Amino acid sequence: MAPRKNAKGGGGNSSSSGSGSGSGSPSTGSSGSSSSPGARREAKHGGHKNGRRGGISGGSFFTWFMVIALLGVWTSVAVVWFDLVDYEEVLGKLGVYDADGDGDFDVDDAKVLLGLKERSPSERTFPPEEEAETQAEPEERGPEGAEIQNVEDEVKEQIQPLLQESVHTDHDLEADGPTGDPQPEVEDFLTVTDSDDRFEDLEPGTDHEEIEDSYHVEETASPNHLNEVEEIANEQEDSDPSEAVTDADVLQPHAEEVRHQDYEEPVYEPSEHERIEISDIAVDDSSTISEEINVASVEEQQDTPPVKKKKPKLLNKFDKTIKAELDAAEKLRKRGKIEEAVSAFEELVRKYPQSPRARYGKAQCEDDLAEKRRSNEVLRKAIETYQEAADLPDAPTDLVKLSLKRRSERQQFLGHMRGSLLTLQRLVQLFPSETTLKNDLGVGYLLLGDNDSAKKVYEEVLNVTPNDGFAKVHYGFILKAQNKIAESIPYLKEGIESGDPGTDDGRFYFHLGDAMQRVGNKEAYKWYELGHKRGHFASVWQRSLYNVNGLKAQPWWTPRETGYTELVKSLERNWKLIRDEGLMVMDRAKGLFLPEDENLREKGDWSQFTLWQQGRKNENACKGAPKTCALLEKFSETTGCRRGQIKYSIMHPGTHVWPHTGPTNCRLRMHLGLVIPKEGCKIRCANETRTWEEGKVLIFDDSFEHEVWQDASSFRLIFIVDVWHPELTPQQRRSLPAI
Repeated sequence: MAPRKNAKGGGGNSSSSGSGSGSGSPSTGSSGSSSSPGARREAKHGGHKNGRRGGISGGSFFTWFMVIALLGVWTSVAVVWFDLVDYEEVLGKLGVYDADGDGDFDVDDAKVLLGLKERSPSERTFPPEEEAETQAEPEERGPEGAEIQNVEDEVKEQIQPLLQESVHTDHDLEADGPTGDPQPEVEDFLTVTDSDDRFEDLEPGTDHEEIEDSYHVEETASPNHLNEVEEIANEQEDSDPSEAVTDADVLQPHAEEVRHQDYEEPVYEPSEHERIEISDIAVDDSSTISEEINVASVEEQQDTPPVKKKKPKLLNKFDKTIKAELDAAEKLRKRGKIEEAVSAFEELVRKYPQSPRARYGKAQCEDDLAEKRRSNEVLRKAIETYQEAADLPDAPTDLVKLSLKRRSERQQFLGHMRGSLLTLQRLVQLFPSETTLKNDLGVGYLLLGDNDSAKKVYEEVLNVTPNDGFAKVHYGFILKAQNKIAESIPYLKEGIESGDPGTDDGRFYFHLGDAMQRVGNKEAYKWYELGHKRGHFASVWQRSLYNVNGLKAQPWWTPRETGYTELVKSLERNWKLIRDEGLMVMDRAKGLFLPEDENLREKGDWSQFTLWQQGRKNENACKGAPKTCALLEKFSETTGCRRGQIKYSIMHPGTHVWPHTGPTNCRLRMHLGLVIPKEGCKIRCANETRTWEEGKVLIFDDSFEHEVWQDASSFRLIFIVDVWHPELTPQQRRSLPAI
């Protein structure tokens, strides 16, 4: 039995194949001992009966795998880093097999070549080299189905704030009434001449509060704006943001100071904080109506089947013969080698002066260079070159559209509103059947304050295309500016409901809700709620449009919460002095108190006398209240608040101010009671109503909806002091644009 036991046990000298020793681990036990569990495991994983390896071990295999993988990674890095492969050339060669005419080789083309799909009759049958455009599409494109946006939004995304934050009716009753100088009429909310490229700050005392229904453009710098220039001319873009303009930064429910930015002025760079904060605010939204609104959700809009964009055709017959040279210059521009690209296109223009594409490329490069160097002079060259490109004989239609549209936008950036309007008029003359160009022309008139001409344009558009949502919201906006409140509602409502590009704009939601409130329609809060859900408003109550993200938001504040206790104490200690100087101004010249003219009153008489506006002292006004002004000089949180005012406010019996909101969450508003009737005067902010007391300060955030009633038998006089929101950093206080 012993030999059998040895065979089974696998002794050191055994040659049994049943369970030999593990690889590289021969047994050292006696013939009578059984093999260890470790040996069994090793045998199981592939030993050899003679003790030799039966193959590559797991460790060795992993080592070789890692070596090969690392070689692959470094090879890929080398290919990209040293630019060993010209991918554009490879893709260009594949373009020969473009079967569906879209300018590239894709799955659909492969199906046609394999016979799985028939060639569309409209698809081209000749090689793309003969037709391909130099810059058919930007290198970085958005989704194919992205909605075409209106001109104002592209302006906004491409440049620095053009007209600083003239927004959202500083809708302020106690908020923002008239300043020390007469206000412009609503129809004249923005009048700009072309005499200068720069628009300096207005002189002290000449600032104007925003008029409720004003229309302005705010542009925002974007380093990627060059990649969007090739959008086909008949595309309608959304315009701050939104920011506004989505048209969002085009339409301003307010018109405080209009300030045009150019490259030679210090320009505030919008940060990630300079946008609306969507936050849960501890305010009772019991007034909100929960009914459904017939507006497609963002998700539904995203589910809409993508509409493939046509590529703009930028080459005429001659330019196709020099396509290789044009491609080389354009490649430099796309890679950000702006100076080299400028030189390349200038050489092409010198060699081929009748080439529209070379001229257009030169204009684009100058445009890019102006952005890079922040130079007005270079930008003016670009504007002129765009014109030259459009004027050349045999210039392709798409190139003419793109050139003139971009020219118009850059003219607006420099404040050349009238020049921009002339360019838009020429576009409409050249392409009279294109509705989107007429819509742009309407915006051009609005930017000049010519509501009547804009109204005629949109009436013409709606006669031809009655369901044009962009035209409807703008037409409704104009009607509301003309105080035709009830008439404006269906146009604003139907325009938003259309979901057309340029209509999902916080300002349109704002104006629709405001109009509904004024006619007693409780659906107003339904639209405010939708505006909040769409990200246009911080909440149903807090509907300011120019916000800094993350700031504490509540309707009412205590002095301790603001941190401005010394200012509050000083105001309350000296309230009689402040009151007496205000009364002296009233007695001496009633004309110094100017009536509110922002269309905020339902009825009554309300006037204001302004000492500081947008952080600038009104020297003439302070001569009437010298001690009050001297008292305030040491409090920079208010005298330096460039998003607020310091002013006296007098309201006479029988006055009611509509519910409204201020333009920004960057300030808080203090009301010091000076002459307060015993009863009949009250202010509501959000869902809480309070009254004033003589010698006491009330503090509220006027970005929340507020409303005022004066039903006493005598006048009410208060002193309004705006302060920076306490959570703003010193840097933000210095850099935020004035409102």
